[in-house]
Amino acid sequence: MAAGSHAPTAGEYIIHHLQHLRTAEQKAVADFGVFNVDSIFWAVLLGVLGVWLLWRAARKATSGVPGRFQAAVEILVEMVDNQAKGIVHNAQSRKLVAPLALTVFIWIFMMNAMDLLPVDLIPYIVEHGGIAGYQRVVPTADLSVTMGLSISVLLLCLFYNVKIKGLGGWIHELFTAPFGAKWFLYPVNFLMQIIEFIAKTVSHGMRLFGNMYAGELIFMLIALMGGAWTLSATGIGLAIGHVIAGTVWAIFHILIITLQAFIFMMLTLIYIGQAHDAH
Repeated sequence: MAAGSHAPTAGEYIIHHLQHLRTAEQKAVADFGVFNVDSIFWAVLLGVLGVWLLWRAARKATSGVPGRFQAAVEILVEMVDNQAKGIVHNAQSRKLVAPLALTVFIWIFMMNAMDLLPVDLIPYIVEHGGIAGYQRVVPTADLSVTMGLSISVLLLCLFYNVKIKGLGGWIHELFTAPFGAKWFLYPVNFLMQIIEFIAKTVSHGMRLFGNMYAGELIFMLIALMGGAWTLSATGIGLAIGHVIAGTVWAIFHILIITLQAFIFMMLTLIYIGQAHDAH
Protein backbone atom coordinates (compact mmCIF):
# COMPACT_ATOMS: atom_id res chain seq x y z
CA MET A 1 0.00 0.00 0.00
CA ALA A 2 2.85 2.36 0.85
CA ALA A 3 4.58 1.62 -2.44
CA GLY A 4 1.33 2.11 -4.32
CA SER A 5 0.64 5.46 -2.67
CA HIS A 6 3.97 6.82 -3.90
CA ALA A 7 3.65 5.41 -7.43
CA PRO A 8 3.03 7.97 -10.20
CA THR A 9 -0.30 8.07 -11.96
CA ALA A 10 -0.52 7.08 -15.62
CA GLY A 11 -0.51 10.72 -16.67
CA GLU A 12 2.48 11.56 -14.48
CA TYR A 13 4.37 8.54 -15.83
CA ILE A 14 3.84 9.59 -19.46
CA ILE A 15 4.64 13.26 -18.80
CA HIS A 16 7.85 12.22 -17.03
CA HIS A 17 8.85 9.98 -19.96
CA LEU A 18 8.27 12.76 -22.48
CA GLN A 19 10.86 15.01 -20.84
CA HIS A 20 14.33 15.55 -22.27
CA LEU A 21 17.69 16.01 -20.60
CA ARG A 22 18.06 19.69 -21.52
CA THR A 23 20.66 22.40 -21.11
CA ALA A 24 17.95 24.68 -19.68
CA GLU A 25 14.22 24.84 -19.07
CA GLN A 26 12.19 25.39 -22.22
CA LYS A 27 10.21 28.64 -21.89
CA ALA A 28 8.46 28.71 -25.26
CA VAL A 29 7.15 26.32 -27.90
CA ALA A 30 10.18 27.17 -30.05
CA ASP A 31 13.13 27.97 -27.79
CA PHE A 32 16.33 27.90 -29.84
CA GLY A 33 18.49 28.50 -26.77
CA VAL A 34 17.65 25.06 -25.36
CA PHE A 35 19.43 21.90 -26.49
CA ASN A 36 18.11 18.40 -25.88
CA VAL A 37 21.35 16.76 -24.78
CA ASP A 38 19.95 13.23 -24.83
CA SER A 39 18.75 13.51 -28.44
CA ILE A 40 22.06 14.98 -29.57
CA PHE A 41 24.09 12.31 -27.74
CA TRP A 42 22.15 9.31 -29.04
CA ALA A 43 21.86 10.71 -32.57
CA VAL A 44 25.62 11.32 -32.80
CA LEU A 45 26.44 7.97 -31.18
CA LEU A 46 24.20 6.04 -33.57
CA GLY A 47 25.47 8.05 -36.53
CA VAL A 48 29.06 7.18 -35.67
CA LEU A 49 28.08 3.54 -35.16
CA GLY A 50 26.34 3.43 -38.54
CA VAL A 51 29.36 4.93 -40.33
CA TRP A 52 31.63 2.47 -38.52
CA LEU A 53 29.51 -0.48 -39.66
CA LEU A 54 29.67 0.71 -43.28
CA TRP A 55 33.44 1.25 -43.00
CA ARG A 56 33.87 -2.22 -41.50
CA ALA A 57 31.85 -3.79 -44.32
CA ALA A 58 33.92 -1.96 -46.96
CA ARG A 59 37.19 -2.85 -45.24
CA LYS A 60 36.39 -6.57 -45.01
CA ALA A 61 34.72 -6.86 -48.43
CA THR A 62 36.01 -9.74 -50.53
CA SER A 63 35.50 -10.72 -54.15
CA GLY A 64 34.67 -14.29 -53.14
CA VAL A 65 31.57 -15.61 -51.44
CA PRO A 66 30.44 -12.82 -49.08
CA GLY A 67 29.50 -13.38 -45.46
CA ARG A 68 26.05 -12.54 -44.18
CA PHE A 69 27.06 -9.07 -42.99
CA GLN A 70 28.75 -8.16 -46.27
CA ALA A 71 25.82 -9.57 -48.25
CA ALA A 72 23.33 -7.49 -46.23
CA VAL A 73 25.33 -4.30 -46.80
CA GLU A 74 25.72 -5.07 -50.52
CA ILE A 75 21.95 -5.54 -50.84
CA LEU A 76 21.38 -2.17 -49.17
CA VAL A 77 23.97 -0.45 -51.35
CA GLU A 78 22.48 -1.92 -54.53
CA MET A 79 18.94 -1.01 -53.48
CA VAL A 80 19.84 2.61 -52.73
CA ASP A 81 21.97 2.92 -55.87
CA ASN A 82 19.12 1.69 -58.06
CA GLN A 83 16.73 4.16 -56.46
CA ALA A 84 19.24 6.99 -56.92
CA LYS A 85 19.73 6.12 -60.61
CA GLY A 86 15.99 6.23 -61.22
CA ILE A 87 15.51 9.61 -59.53
CA VAL A 88 18.75 11.61 -59.85
CA HIS A 89 19.81 11.39 -63.47
CA ASN A 90 23.06 13.34 -63.08
CA ALA A 91 25.84 10.73 -62.70
CA GLN A 92 28.21 13.24 -61.12
CA SER A 93 25.67 14.21 -58.47
CA ARG A 94 24.96 10.56 -57.67
CA LYS A 95 28.55 10.11 -56.47
CA LEU A 96 27.55 12.18 -53.42
CA VAL A 97 23.79 11.69 -53.31
CA ALA A 98 23.73 7.86 -53.37
CA PRO A 99 26.15 7.40 -50.41
CA LEU A 100 24.30 10.20 -48.61
CA ALA A 101 20.96 8.42 -49.08
CA LEU A 102 22.46 5.14 -47.83
CA THR A 103 23.83 6.88 -44.75
CA VAL A 104 20.50 8.60 -44.10
CA PHE A 105 18.62 5.28 -44.34
CA ILE A 106 20.93 3.42 -41.96
CA TRP A 107 21.18 6.35 -39.53
CA ILE A 108 17.43 6.89 -39.29
CA PHE A 109 16.77 3.15 -39.07
CA MET A 110 19.15 2.86 -36.12
CA MET A 111 17.63 5.88 -34.36
CA ASN A 112 14.14 4.47 -34.93
CA ALA A 113 15.21 1.03 -33.68
CA MET A 114 15.99 2.48 -30.24
CA ASP A 115 12.22 2.44 -29.75
CA LEU A 116 12.35 -1.37 -29.58
CA LEU A 117 14.34 -1.30 -26.34
CA PRO A 118 12.34 -1.48 -23.08
CA VAL A 119 11.10 2.02 -22.23
CA ASP A 120 12.88 2.30 -18.88
CA LEU A 121 15.99 0.17 -19.57
CA ILE A 122 18.57 2.75 -20.68
CA PRO A 123 17.17 5.60 -18.51
CA TYR A 124 17.44 3.27 -15.48
CA ILE A 125 21.05 2.34 -16.34
CA VAL A 126 22.02 5.96 -16.98
CA GLU A 127 20.34 7.23 -13.81
CA HIS A 128 22.07 4.62 -11.66
CA GLY A 129 25.32 5.47 -13.42
CA GLY A 130 25.29 8.89 -11.79
CA ILE A 131 23.70 11.04 -14.51
CA ALA A 132 20.75 13.04 -13.19
CA GLY A 133 17.66 13.58 -15.30
CA TYR A 134 15.52 11.33 -17.47
CA GLN A 135 16.80 10.52 -20.97
CA ARG A 136 14.73 9.84 -24.06
CA VAL A 137 16.74 7.54 -26.27
CA VAL A 138 14.74 7.74 -29.53
CA PRO A 139 16.17 10.80 -31.32
CA THR A 140 13.58 10.66 -34.12
CA ALA A 141 10.79 11.12 -31.55
CA ASP A 142 12.27 14.59 -30.97
CA LEU A 143 10.94 17.20 -33.43
CA SER A 144 14.16 19.21 -33.26
CA VAL A 145 16.10 16.22 -34.65
CA THR A 146 13.72 15.38 -37.49
CA MET A 147 13.35 19.04 -38.49
CA GLY A 148 17.12 19.41 -38.37
CA LEU A 149 17.41 16.50 -40.80
CA SER A 150 14.75 17.93 -43.13
CA ILE A 151 16.35 21.39 -43.09
CA SER A 152 19.67 19.76 -44.02
CA VAL A 153 17.93 18.20 -47.04
CA LEU A 154 16.49 21.63 -47.91
CA LEU A 155 19.98 23.15 -47.87
CA LEU A 156 21.20 20.38 -50.18
CA CYS A 157 18.30 21.10 -52.53
CA LEU A 158 19.18 24.80 -52.61
CA PHE A 159 22.83 23.91 -53.25
CA TYR A 160 21.98 21.67 -56.22
CA ASN A 161 19.49 24.19 -57.60
CA VAL A 162 22.31 26.73 -57.82
CA LYS A 163 24.94 24.22 -58.93
CA ILE A 164 22.91 22.68 -61.76
CA LYS A 165 20.99 25.74 -63.00
CA GLY A 166 23.34 28.52 -61.98
CA LEU A 167 22.35 31.31 -59.61
CA GLY A 168 20.70 33.33 -62.36
CA GLY A 169 18.88 30.33 -63.78
CA TRP A 170 17.50 29.34 -60.39
CA ILE A 171 16.36 32.90 -59.59
CA HIS A 172 14.67 33.02 -63.00
CA GLU A 173 12.89 29.76 -62.20
CA LEU A 174 11.74 31.10 -58.82
CA PHE A 175 9.84 33.88 -60.60
CA THR A 176 8.64 32.06 -63.73
CA ALA A 177 7.53 28.61 -62.48
CA PRO A 178 4.95 27.20 -62.32
CA PHE A 179 2.61 29.67 -64.10
CA GLY A 180 4.89 31.05 -66.79
CA ALA A 181 7.23 33.96 -67.52
CA LYS A 182 4.78 36.86 -67.36
CA TRP A 183 5.76 39.82 -65.23
CA PHE A 184 2.40 40.11 -63.48
CA LEU A 185 2.71 36.46 -62.36
CA TYR A 186 6.19 36.90 -60.85
CA PRO A 187 4.90 37.53 -57.27
CA VAL A 188 2.52 34.56 -57.46
CA ASN A 189 5.22 32.25 -58.85
CA PHE A 190 7.70 33.32 -56.21
CA LEU A 191 5.15 32.84 -53.42
CA MET A 192 4.24 29.38 -54.72
CA GLN A 193 7.91 28.37 -54.86
CA ILE A 194 8.55 29.51 -51.28
CA ILE A 195 5.41 27.72 -50.06
CA GLU A 196 6.58 24.55 -51.83
CA PHE A 197 10.01 24.64 -50.18
CA ILE A 198 8.50 25.27 -46.73
CA ALA A 199 5.78 22.62 -47.14
CA LYS A 200 8.22 19.96 -48.30
CA THR A 201 10.62 20.68 -45.46
CA VAL A 202 7.99 20.75 -42.72
CA SER A 203 6.16 17.63 -43.94
CA HIS A 204 9.49 15.80 -44.38
CA GLY A 205 10.43 16.28 -40.74
CA MET A 206 6.92 16.09 -39.24
CA ARG A 207 6.10 12.76 -40.92
CA LEU A 208 9.04 10.97 -39.32
CA PHE A 209 8.52 12.68 -35.95
CA GLY A 210 4.78 11.94 -35.84
CA ASN A 211 5.17 8.24 -36.52
CA MET A 212 7.99 7.71 -34.03
CA TYR A 213 6.35 9.88 -31.35
CA ALA A 214 3.13 7.89 -31.65
CA GLY A 215 5.06 4.61 -31.47
CA GLU A 216 6.88 5.79 -28.35
CA LEU A 217 3.57 6.69 -26.67
CA ILE A 218 2.11 3.26 -27.42
CA PHE A 219 5.14 1.55 -25.87
CA MET A 220 4.64 3.72 -22.77
CA LEU A 221 0.98 2.69 -22.54
CA ILE A 222 2.00 -0.97 -22.84
CA ALA A 223 4.59 -0.44 -20.10
CA LEU A 224 1.84 1.02 -17.90
CA MET A 225 -0.07 -2.27 -18.20
CA GLY A 226 2.86 -4.07 -16.61
CA GLY A 227 3.16 -1.41 -13.93
CA ALA A 228 -0.53 -1.66 -13.12
CA TRP A 229 -0.18 -5.43 -12.69
CA THR A 230 2.57 -5.04 -10.09
CA LEU A 231 0.24 -2.84 -8.02
CA SER A 232 -2.72 -5.20 -8.20
CA ALA A 233 -3.02 -8.65 -6.63
CA THR A 234 -5.78 -9.61 -9.07
CA GLY A 235 -4.36 -8.05 -12.21
CA ILE A 236 -2.75 -11.13 -13.77
CA GLY A 237 -4.71 -10.36 -16.92
CA LEU A 238 -2.78 -7.10 -17.23
CA ALA A 239 0.51 -9.01 -17.09
CA ILE A 240 -0.61 -11.32 -19.87
CA GLY A 241 -1.90 -8.37 -21.90
CA HIS A 242 1.36 -6.53 -21.31
CA VAL A 243 3.41 -9.39 -22.78
CA ILE A 244 1.07 -10.02 -25.73
CA ALA A 245 0.60 -6.34 -26.61
CA GLY A 246 4.30 -5.59 -26.24
CA THR A 247 5.29 -8.51 -28.47
CA VAL A 248 2.72 -7.75 -31.18
CA TRP A 249 3.47 -4.03 -31.26
CA ALA A 250 7.25 -4.61 -31.30
CA ILE A 251 6.93 -6.96 -34.30
CA PHE A 252 4.68 -4.49 -36.12
CA HIS A 253 6.97 -1.62 -35.15
CA ILE A 254 9.89 -3.27 -36.95
CA LEU A 255 7.97 -2.61 -40.17
CA ILE A 256 7.24 0.99 -39.13
CA ILE A 257 10.84 1.91 -38.26
CA THR A 258 12.10 0.39 -41.53
CA LEU A 259 9.37 1.99 -43.62
CA GLN A 260 9.90 5.44 -42.09
CA ALA A 261 13.65 5.27 -42.72
CA PHE A 262 12.97 4.22 -46.33
CA ILE A 263 10.39 6.98 -46.87
CA PHE A 264 12.70 9.66 -45.48
CA MET A 265 15.51 8.40 -47.75
CA MET A 266 13.25 8.30 -50.81
CA LEU A 267 11.93 11.81 -50.20
CA THR A 268 15.51 13.01 -49.84
CA LEU A 269 16.33 11.53 -53.25
CA ILE A 270 13.13 12.93 -54.78
CA TYR A 271 13.68 16.46 -53.49
CA ILE A 272 17.31 16.49 -54.63
CA GLY A 273 16.23 15.01 -57.97
CA GLN A 274 13.68 17.81 -58.37
CA ALA A 275 16.48 20.33 -57.83
CA HIS A 276 18.12 18.91 -60.99
CA ASP A 277 14.98 19.32 -63.11
CA ALA A 278 14.20 22.54 -64.99
CA HIS A 279 10.63 23.83 -64.94
